[in-house]
Parts: sequence; structure tokens; C-alpha cells
Amino acid sequence: MPKPSFVDWEATEELQKKALEALEIAKDTGRIKKGINEATKSIERGIAKLVVIAEDVEPPEITMYLPGLCDDKKAPYIFVPSKKELGNAAGIERPTAAIAIVVDGKAKDLVTDIVDKIAGLRK
Repeated sequence: MPKPSFVDWEATEELQKKALEALEIAKDTGRIKKGINEATKSIERGIAKLVVIAEDVEPPEITMYLPGLCDDKKAPYIFVPSKKELGNAAGIERPTAAIAIVVDGKAKDLVTDIVDKIAGLRK
């Protein structure tokens, strides 16, 4: 599935996999906020270390405001292919549209690496 049209850069498949891996580690050793509302609150509060958004959200209007909000609040974000993968990485059985890592725990180095790579893609 192609990235949403309202995003002007695209993450590699490897970077997307790293983001899901970081999410799994942060879920166990740090803290994550699941779902669009919780992710939005963590972005607005300036505590989101990394926001992971699913590409296959229908209708796309549900998540299309997130990249702009992330940019405004200087929160790094990345899109991953599916809501199902995102939910699985977060340890929930339901597909989910967005998740924010707020405490990276043992995923700190991985999150830092992902954030650095995202910054490089956006230049």
C-alpha cells in the first residue's frame, strides 16, 4: 500500500520494521499510548518520543492531521503498512491506527536510531 498522499517522505521497509520492533520493546520496558486519541494527547503534551501510524486507515482523514501535529510539536513519526501489524507490535489483539512511544525503556538506542534516520529522509 502506498504511503498517504499528505506525507512528503517515505520510510524504508527496514525502518518500518525497526519502528515495530522498538514499539514491542517499549511496550515491555517503557510506556506506550495506544490509539489515535492517546497518541494525539501525548503529541500535544510534548511527551511522544516516536509516533507510529498505520498506512491502511480508512478513511484516511482519521490520521491525516497527525503528521502536521507531529511537525508542530517536533515529534518524530513514521508510517507502517498496517493497523494489524501495529496492534500486534503493541501487544493488543485489535488493529490500531496510531501509537506513541512515550517512555522508550530498553528501546532507547533503537528509537534514537530511527529518529535520526527519519530526520535524514526529511531533508
